[in-house]
Parts: sequence; C-alpha cells; structure tokens
Amino acid sequence: MTGAFLTRPLAALLVLAGATTVGATEPLADTSRVVTIGGSVTEIVYALGAGDDIVGRDTTSTYPPEAAAKPDIGYMRQLSPEGVLSINPSAIITIEGAGPPQTMDVLKQAEVEMAVVPEDYSRDGILAKVEMVGALIGKEAEAEALAADIKQRLDPLLAANDARPEEERKSALFILSLNGGKVMASGTGTAANGMIEAAGLDNAVGDFPGYKALSDEAIIKAAPDVIILMDESAGSRAPTNDDIAANPALSLTPAGEAMAIYRIDPVGMLNFGPRFAENLAALTTEIYGD
Repeated sequence: MTGAFLTRPLAALLVLAGATTVGATEPLADTSRVVTIGGSVTEIVYALGAGDDIVGRDTTSTYPPEAAAKPDIGYMRQLSPEGVLSINPSAIITIEGAGPPQTMDVLKQAEVEMAVVPEDYSRDGILAKVEMVGALIGKEAEAEALAADIKQRLDPLLAANDARPEEERKSALFILSLNGGKVMASGTGTAANGMIEAAGLDNAVGDFPGYKALSDEAIIKAAPDVIILMDESAGSRAPTNDDIAANPALSLTPAGEAMAIYRIDPVGMLNFGPRFAENLAALTTEIYGD
C-alpha cells in the first residue's frame, strides 16, 4: 500500500525514562501502577489485557467503559504534575502532545519512569503505538496478535479507498466547532485530516496546517461534497444539523444544499486506536455506499 495514510517508520519511536532517552523495545521497570494519558494508549493497554494495572487515566480515555472507573487526572493538554503524581504511579505512559510543556518537564524529572508514545495519524502510526505499548508493558506477543488483527481489518479498507477513481472521490469539510457562526475546520496534519485521507476523501480545505476559523468566502470556495462532524459523545462541541443548515455559507455548499452530513465517534476514530477500522468502514459505507 502506498497511500498518504502510511507515513511514520517504526525507527522514529523513542521512550523517555526520567531525563534519559532509551530504545523503544525496552520495557518499563514496574508497570504495577500505570497512569495512561491519551485515549489510544489507554485503549491499547486494555486491549493487551493489562487494564487492571491502570491506576489513573486522562479525560480523553473513555474506552473501554471500565476505564471510566479509574481516577481522572484531567484533560491531556491541561495536566498538572501534582494531579498525575498524587496517584503514586509506578510508571506513566503518555501519548505525544500531552501537556502543557511545563507539566511534562516536571514529570520527566520525577522519580517515576515515563514513556512518550509518538502520535501519527496513519495506519502505520496505529500499529506503531500497539507495538510500542506492548513492549513497554511486557505484552509483546499480545501486541503482535492485536497488530495482526488490526491489519487484517484495516488494510482492505485502505486499499479500496486508495484505489477509488478520482472522478468518484468526494471532498470533505471536517468541522470541529461552530461558535458564533464561525466554522472551525481541519486543515492538514490533524487526526481529522488523517481520517479524511483514510476514508478515500479529499480535504476541501487542505491548504493550511492544523485547525482554522474559515471566512464565509473560503467555505463557499471550498465547496465540500460532504461535511463531517463529531457525534453527540463530543457534547456541546458538536454542531447540530440545524446549526449547519442555518449557516449562510455552509448552506450554499453542495454538502449544505444536500445536507450531506456524517458523524463520527471521536474516541473510536480520532484517537487512531484499535477500533479505527470499524469506524472507518462505517463512515466509508455511509458516504460511498459500498
């Protein structure tokens, strides 16, 4: 497979233990009391059969349901070192991008071993996370089996979407929020963009990095065929269909005129974890009907 969805090589993976950097295959010394930060990290630990070792998790870690019973240390980008260390963890496994930087600097200097799992919104990124977490917690065989299962479910979907003829491909606009009538949309380098590419879609506003508030003119010019939103599990952040219909610019796009609006589970899809394939299959079928 050669699509844009395949990117990061496994050699890029590193572990931070205290203030040192070691090889990605070295296990953590003590995983009896693990704090996991990042929904995909938590889900992988559970999928590998080590959920009982988790003593704390961040707010984005809502799957499986058992994770909700674990102490919540806060939102992954607004952590306090006191909140993390108060649980007395034996180790911390965090996804890349957790913060703020000051908190991560304190945690790296603490007397608790910490591993940082690189994030990459791609098929290879998912497999790399599974492999690395498995190595960190001494579940290499289970990780190998999970990775094989993910590949079996995901690769045929990606191959079919990558082979979709250009004339059949649709353009998509992922809307993160719609506050005060302003559309906050995804450009490149985001989980939403990775999802768009994996689904055989073209990002209608893929000419800027990250998320950006779009002008009415930019939305009309982008002319997306479909609009993708988070489902109700995202709470008040997810615009309603009525919000889309009432927006003057969105209502003038092909997607708005046809109300071609599709919703995704942000935990199952945007975390790029073990359940990505099922969510991708559902979205692709909804949009393309095959």
